Amino acid sequence: MAELNSTPNANRLHIGIFGRTNSGKSSLINLLTGQKTSIVSEVAGTTTDPVYKAMEISPLGACVIIDTPGIEDNSSLGAQRLEKTKLAMEKTDVAILVFAANFQGNFEEEYKLLEIFQKEKVPVLCLVNSFGKILGEDKLKDTISERLHGDSDALLVADCSGAGGADNRSNIIGALSKLMPEDYDEEFITGSLVREDDLVLLVMPQDIQAPKRRLILPQVQTIRELLDRKCTVVSTTTDKLEFTLSRLNEAPQLIITDSQAFKYVYEHKPKESRLTSFSVLFAAYKGDLKYYVEGARFIDSLNEKSRVLIAECCTHAPLTEDIGRVKIPRLLRKRFGEGLQVDVVSGTDFPDELTKYDLVIQCGGCMFNRRYILSRIDKARMVSVPMTNYGVAIAHLTGILDKIVM
Repeated sequence: MAELNSTPNANRLHIGIFGRTNSGKSSLINLLTGQKTSIVSEVAGTTTDPVYKAMEISPLGACVIIDTPGIEDNSSLGAQRLEKTKLAMEKTDVAILVFAANFQGNFEEEYKLLEIFQKEKVPVLCLVNSFGKILGEDKLKDTISERLHGDSDALLVADCSGAGGADNRSNIIGALSKLMPEDYDEEFITGSLVREDDLVLLVMPQDIQAPKRRLILPQVQTIRELLDRKCTVVSTTTDKLEFTLSRLNEAPQLIITDSQAFKYVYEHKPKESRLTSFSVLFAAYKGDLKYYVEGARFIDSLNEKSRVLIAECCTHAPLTEDIGRVKIPRLLRKRFGEGLQVDVVSGTDFPDELTKYDLVIQCGGCMFNRRYILSRIDKARMVSVPMTNYGVAIAHLTGILDKIVM
């Protein structure tokens, strides 16, 4: 059964650690986590892929620490590793960029990375690891601080691997706390749609996409939030909707349904009850709802020769009635013809080249953090490719987009 009390990785603050090979990144992570999360070695390239470690760090809260390969990796697998580092950057809410003071040379690679984070408006903590030696690290610290343009100061750490461990850890966590967005983790999945004591009805079709005796993640997270917000929560399945409504003394203030049941629930709900879907809620919570709604309008301009990309975050095996692989393509082809081409990607396999598509339809994104979903939206926006999400697209295709609440 899904765990209601644990924080999903997608909702945790993602802290990415970046820097040159053997700059002390892995030692830093071990220092932050208080355990041997990463292998520390003098051999270059020991960290071959990003390592994701979920943990609690007071006062930061629930975090995911990301350990990445060296940014100047010149090994035979270097290109692949750097691609995965790029993906880790897209998921990073707050970055730590490690400068090794014992490196004899320029820091152009580090500065390039710093410029990328600054362009993407990702807060960066620049950390100078002196390895316990005096190698002009104060001058390096001042040079880095100048490039930060007053956003923050570079932090000098005596030695990530051990010396002054407790003080170093305290100083680093304190610096990270200052870089966290003030409103981080204050957003609600249900936004302003509910108030304390509201009666909320959840309509949750238990089809083959929901593992036996379990709820899918958006349902679990929404239930947990509604309970925290002191709402009265009633759950039912689509086939029991009318029966459930008949047993209630009053109409629900809000009904939240699975997007694929949108039309049926809309036709059978009380007139005074507002309606939305889990996917629409996550469109606002994880992405850019306004952009998704604008993207849905482009559905009307598709034709039999159009090409659509379905981007789902889950990596489950394709199912008979999969919403992304089967149901949405069926709705599109029913309207525009069998010639309409639909490509499907899953997990992090999101293409860099989007201009060949007329529309991108993204899933709710419950498996990824908001920073990563927004990076996908930015890619589409930069090349003027319309983008929407499952719930918004289905609401438009069924003619009720202007009748639901968002």
